This record gives sequence, structure tokens and C-alpha cells, in this order.
Amino acid sequence: MNETDQIETLKALAEVARERGRPRRGLRLASVRVSPGSYLAAASVLTFGAAMLLRSERDVLALATVAVAWLIIPVLALTDRIEFDGQSLVRRGPVPFILRCLAGRQKELSLSDFEKVDTQAVRTLRRGGRVRYRYRTQIVGKNTEFAFASGGRSYRHMVRQLFPLIHQDKLDLRTIELRDYLCEPRPLNTEVHSLHLASIDVLDSATLDFKLGGKKRSPATDTDCEEKPSAVDGERAVLLGQVANKLRIAGRLNEAREAFRRALIVIPRDGRLIFQFARLLRSQASSLSDPKLLSRARAALRLSARRAEKEPELLALVGESFLEWGETMRAQSSFQKAIDLQPLNFRARIGLANLALREGKLAHVIHQYRDAARSASDSALSRHAVREADYYALLNDDDDYLVTELRRINWLQHSLKVRRLAARVTNASILVALIVPYFDTAVAELCWYLASSSLIAWISSLVAIRLLAKRRSPRLAT
Repeated sequence: MNETDQIETLKALAEVARERGRPRRGLRLASVRVSPGSYLAAASVLTFGAAMLLRSERDVLALATVAVAWLIIPVLALTDRIEFDGQSLVRRGPVPFILRCLAGRQKELSLSDFEKVDTQAVRTLRRGGRVRYRYRTQIVGKNTEFAFASGGRSYRHMVRQLFPLIHQDKLDLRTIELRDYLCEPRPLNTEVHSLHLASIDVLDSATLDFKLGGKKRSPATDTDCEEKPSAVDGERAVLLGQVANKLRIAGRLNEAREAFRRALIVIPRDGRLIFQFARLLRSQASSLSDPKLLSRARAALRLSARRAEKEPELLALVGESFLEWGETMRAQSSFQKAIDLQPLNFRARIGLANLALREGKLAHVIHQYRDAARSASDSALSRHAVREADYYALLNDDDDYLVTELRRINWLQHSLKVRRLAARVTNASILVALIVPYFDTAVAELCWYLASSSLIAWISSLVAIRLLAKRRSPRLAT
């Protein structure tokens, strides 16, 4: 066998190995429950209906309604799952099966068709230096949407299996952090123990009293006399930074602060590490409602922007944080620097489009989205950018369509307010109706009537929100 045949044989074997390594379609790699909000809402409405039936002395129907609400619906919620087979997300379960029979198609989204992946974090509990976060991830593409929330090992497994396969330009900043640093609690505890951090009691009482950026040096000695950390110290600092981010994602903020402090002592001029530390300070400031800590977080973010002058990807992330924190001028500066260094930076283009939209400059929004479409790395990102550019171009060119969309958004905002108000009135009315009968039955009757009316308003607002959330198609000229 000559050398050419050997090379061709090796290539064929390598291709076979790659095909074997790829996940096969139909093989479930990860599975997570859908967000149970709709099921909880249905159970609550049925429970209220059972109470009204019980007041009407229809005991059998009331018992059947309660059984459906708290026996059947929880089972449906537990069996309604989102599965990932390595190539696509599929929703499976009794309710999706019924919907598939009615609609004639299965809810499925291929990995290549993902357009956006956004994750929101909600603080549910704070105790000492620990905060419990609940993450909700939303995946959008081709007019299809999947949403699932954290709450156990299945979510972490889905994150580890799915997120590394998605292009980074499709992920928001919090999703990137989950992809890189979300881990199981036990391995994290082992890593923390190996680093010999201070005890939790000591960290809870400690103050953040160190300065960022390292010691000030004169320009003459900035390059010649700068002390560089040893290889061992540098590796330990990198490890401390990784563990600090894992602790931050896990909500162990004080321990994360200590790990960041130790890492920044060794590498005080690392722009990415300072950026991550700024986000930690922001989380602590939000959980403690501390304006002084918030100002320090903003200062750290500004410092990270200066340290990242030659890193376009980091500058784009810093710009997103500036935009999220309301510092629009600094966000624009960071995005523009990223584009100057890397003209085909999709993330920076999208950031400038969002910034222009916040300022009401539709022409700039259209321009940035069209540039983003040319900078996109795959067809799904390009399709998303082109669709957004066309939508805002239509708003800019068609006054009637602009008025229609503004009216829709206004109605949507009113529907959201009605939903919140109706939910509060319903809960308060039910609570009062359960207590007042011991004192005045007439007031109890009024409370039940008010609760029924507000519940109808709440259901109506949900339907209205569902209808108004979609953009209107323009009317064709006749």
C-alpha cells in the first residue's frame, strides 16, 4: 500500500470514528420538565371552581374537580418533558401528544435552527452569604419556543449536554456563564475544600477592603520592573477564578468573593477576571440592596473595559453589561471598540442595535441588524437578524403599521397590569372570604363575587397576552 492509499484509509477511519462519536438521533441525552406555571394556573382555577361548586352544594362535582386539579394535573406536569437527542429538542408527554394530534405536527426544534437562548435568574431566598437562584432558560427559533427552569439535577444535565453545542453568538451572557460554570454541588465542595478558603462564618463578617488594578507604577518601570507571578501561582489564580465563578453561579457569594480576592492579588490586571468580579459585586449589591457596593461594581466594570482593549469578544460582553446596567454611553463605546477590532462581530452589532432601539433611532436599528446579518456565522443567526431588520424597516416606512404595532404594545402592557392586579385581588378576596363568614356572611358573599370577577379578568388577560405577544403581519395593499 503506497502513502496516498494509507492517507485515504486513515481519513476514512477518522470519519468513521467521528460518526460513531456523534450522538444518534432518537437517543435521549438529556430530559427536563417544562416550566410548570401553566399547570399550576390550571390547578388553581379548578380548585377555585371546586370551591364554588361546594358552595352550590354540588359535592360530587366538587370532589371530582379537586381530584382532577391535584391528582391528574400534577401527573401531566411531571410527564410533560423536553428531551434532547443530540440534534434537536422535542417536547413529549400526554399533553404534547394531544396537541400534536390537534395541530398535526410535533413541537420540535433542530439545533441548527436555534436563534436565541436567554436565561433569567430570580433570587428566591437569601441567608447570610448564600443566595438561592432559580434559572429559567428560553430557546427560540423558527417560530418555536421552549422554556424550562432549574430545580434539580436534570436541569444541570441538560445545560451540560445542550449549551456547549450552541454557537456562542446565540447565547446571552447568563447562559454563557451557566454553560461554563454550572456544576454539581459535591464536586464544587471538593474544589473549595482543596483551596482552603476561610470558613463561612469568617467570610460573612469580612469586608471587601482591597483595591483592583494592582499597585500603581511609574511609566518608566511599568514594563521593566513589573513582577510576574510564578507559573504555580498563575495556575492557582486561574483555578481560583474558575471556582469563584462556579460559587457565584451556585449563589455562594461570600465564598466567591474570597476566591476572586485571592485570584486578583496574583493577576490584578486580568480584564476578564475583573469583569467576572464586577458581576459578582453586582449580584451582592442586588441581594443586599447596597448602593455603595453597586458603585464599586460599576467601577470594576469600567476597569475591565480598559483592561480588555484588545479583546473584542470580551468588549462585547462588557458592553452588554453596561447596557443592562443603564450606562448607554459606555456600552456604545465598548461595542464600537469591539467592532473596530473585529468588524464581523455579530454580538457587538446586535448590542448597538439594541442600544439604538432604546434611544428610538429606527434607522440605526435597521442598519445595525443588516450589518449583523452579514456578520452572522450561520443561517439561523442571519435569518434572525434579517427578520428583525425587515420588521423595523416596516415600522420606519409604514406609518399605519407603526400605529398598529404601538397600539398592540400598549394593549399588551395594559393586559400585563390587569393580570397582576387581578391575581392580587383574587388572592386577597379568597383569603377574606374564608375568614369573614365567622363575622358577616354578607361580606363573604361579596368577597366570593369579587374573587370570581377578578379570576375571569385574570383568565381574560392571559388570553389577551397570548394573542398580543405576537407581532402583527402587515396588511397587503389592494
